[in-house]
Amino acid sequence: MKEEALRSPDVPLLFIDGTRVHKSPYWQATERYGCRSYDIYNHMLIPGWYSDFVDEYWHIVNHVALWDVAVERCLEIIGPDAHRFTNMLTPRDLNRCAVGQGKYVVLTDERGGIVNDPVLLRLAEDRYWLALADSDATLWAKGVAVGSGLDVEVREAQAWPLQVQGPKSRDVLRALVGDAIDSVRYYWTLQTEIDGIPVVISRTGWTGELGFEVYLRDDASLGVDLWERIMKAGEPFQIRPTGPSDIRRMEAGIFNYGGDITLEHTPLEVTGLERMVEDQEADYVGKEALLRSRAEGVKRKLVGIEMAGEPLDVAAQDFWPVRSQGTTVGKVTNATHSPRLNKNIGYAWVPIELAGHGTTLEVEAPFGIVSAQVVPLPFFDPSKEIPKA
Repeated sequence: MKEEALRSPDVPLLFIDGTRVHKSPYWQATERYGCRSYDIYNHMLIPGWYSDFVDEYWHIVNHVALWDVAVERCLEIIGPDAHRFTNMLTPRDLNRCAVGQGKYVVLTDERGGIVNDPVLLRLAEDRYWLALADSDATLWAKGVAVGSGLDVEVREAQAWPLQVQGPKSRDVLRALVGDAIDSVRYYWTLQTEIDGIPVVISRTGWTGELGFEVYLRDDASLGVDLWERIMKAGEPFQIRPTGPSDIRRMEAGIFNYGGDITLEHTPLEVTGLERMVEDQEADYVGKEALLRSRAEGVKRKLVGIEMAGEPLDVAAQDFWPVRSQGTTVGKVTNATHSPRLNKNIGYAWVPIELAGHGTTLEVEAPFGIVSAQVVPLPFFDPSKEIPKA
């Protein structure tokens, strides 16, 4: 996934600790359960892996896994003008987002650049949470609020998510909160308690599998208690803690902010994110730029590629050059081997004239030049039947 892909699972990662890099409410539990690698994400430690990437991938696909993703720091927007302000941050039309519903959204700057791509939850008429990818988007939103003239408060929520992912995830949640979980539709929420611990549960995740996110709210000191309750409820279903699966998220056509997409890219340039720019009367940051770009057409595209050769045993640590007819034309942002598809898959930025399905390319990987072909995204389950099941 990141640098840890180059390390043996037998060699634990050592890191320099300190108060500047924060620990999650679940950190003690992740240590006790044998986490072997941590990365830094949103100024916090995120568990990387416990066993190895392929083993954890298959466990997520076949059973159920628990992830500490408290690093998805929640931007909270509250106040009388919360809805109007939140709608200003994204080209998605939040007038179509009911209370209790969630949306995958992009936040855009004045040029249409992607500031972040969070999962948004509308918890009340005047309360939104946005679970952020790795960036300082809360500071950006606070800056927008200062100049907006709207009656709104922008802050970091007292909320820390866990992900419960895999085909048995609903069984685990049913053991914790009862049959109420059965009525939670894809991208909808449930506000409840688990043994007196207040939580928000959303049917979302970073896998493309059936899955849920459980947000501990208000009291971070209850983090280990919540973790242990989920692990206990999951014992009959073979629950294990794992790291976030880069393999599974790529199969599902999910992007990693900061690597695949950045502030320098617009949603119109990313395969699958064009739909985020919805037609609406309301104004939002970047609207003029995005509408102009849509009318003129984009000059580049982030596409899915399949690569020939032996199965990749490491993820891309740097951007791999992409060539066409001997000329460098773009770059691979991420690549991995899909055990289920038995293919090497990846994402690549290419000129729009080379973005069509079936286009042949060459990739300059560290181990040599390999042929590649542009293919549709997502690579697996394009209609999302699995997470919607």
